[in-house]
Amino acid sequence: MRKIISLICLMLSTLACADQLNIRPDAPDRYVVVKGDTLWDISGKFFKDPWKWPYIWGLNKDTIKDPHWIYPEDVINLDRATGTLRIGPVVESPRRSAATIATPGTVEPSDTTIRLAPKVHESPSDYGAIPSIPANIIEPFLNRPLVVEEDELDGAPTLVGAREGRVILGDNDIAFAQGLSEDQGAKWQIYRPGKKFYDPDTGEMLGIETVYLGSAQVKEFAEVSTLSITSAVQEIRKGDLLVALSTNAGDPYLPRAPDEDISAQVISVFGGLTQAGQNTAIVLNKGARDGLEVGHVLALYKKGEKVKSGKTFIFWDKTYKLPDERYGLVFVFRVFNKVSYALVMQTKLPVQLLDRAQTP
Repeated sequence: MRKIISLICLMLSTLACADQLNIRPDAPDRYVVVKGDTLWDISGKFFKDPWKWPYIWGLNKDTIKDPHWIYPEDVINLDRATGTLRIGPVVESPRRSAATIATPGTVEPSDTTIRLAPKVHESPSDYGAIPSIPANIIEPFLNRPLVVEEDELDGAPTLVGAREGRVILGDNDIAFAQGLSEDQGAKWQIYRPGKKFYDPDTGEMLGIETVYLGSAQVKEFAEVSTLSITSAVQEIRKGDLLVALSTNAGDPYLPRAPDEDISAQVISVFGGLTQAGQNTAIVLNKGARDGLEVGHVLALYKKGEKVKSGKTFIFWDKTYKLPDERYGLVFVFRVFNKVSYALVMQTKLPVQLLDRAQTP
């Protein structure tokens, strides 16, 4: 009786997982990781929904936020019984010799019988762990102030002048600022208020996007502090504002759907563009107060057009609204109180302003 109950439980868990995941028909039995891979890419080789990570990697999403230390040359095995991926030992086919083990970046055909042949050894890796998503794209956003509330600008430290009366400052120039606090450290970032974000439905002001100008290091704290411009990506001028350098490395990136229904709109494309493609950062009109978190994945929808049926000898024109079209996925990587930044991970169409992003 116990065996029967155990078998039923196993079948139920397998069915539940299969219900949530769709294995690709061309999914390999294993894949050897190569430099440049991401966990999203690898998951997409096996499953139609690569963002369903808690199931794909067999994780407890409530306790494990970082699913990996996965390195190039690791072997990823697909467990078809449970519909999950595991990091496994190098495997050999009975039809091959040990000298013909799969090379990195290759996939194992699903119709080949595989015999596990563990080979335990330790050696230092020449590579770092692969990231969840393309980390180089979002790194500039992780420790720079992007959106501030209107009242946050009141009393912010400000550049009040420069050596020899310079108007434009660049690398290695000396500047002077008031309002710097020694307890916040010697490293500061320089920015300038940019565009204001408004909710397209309510008209509420959601925040002010700041323009990153460069960084500076304090040489001497005083009522008017002396600092050196350590890097400048744009021209720096008197009146520009400063903020202490953030040491926050960002939350772990475990892709997952929100636990509640969230519907947001695209209100900006980073860089002042009107359209976005894959690997472009966009701004959504929802934030922490609406339940969005770092790691949430949302589906992109294009609003259905209105079309007319055309006149006939019996009926006059009738207007129909076409259904909204789902065309991509975005990954939320930084969250503020009222807005969020998301990376376009997949898209079949250009992402446009006012397109909808909602719980998939």
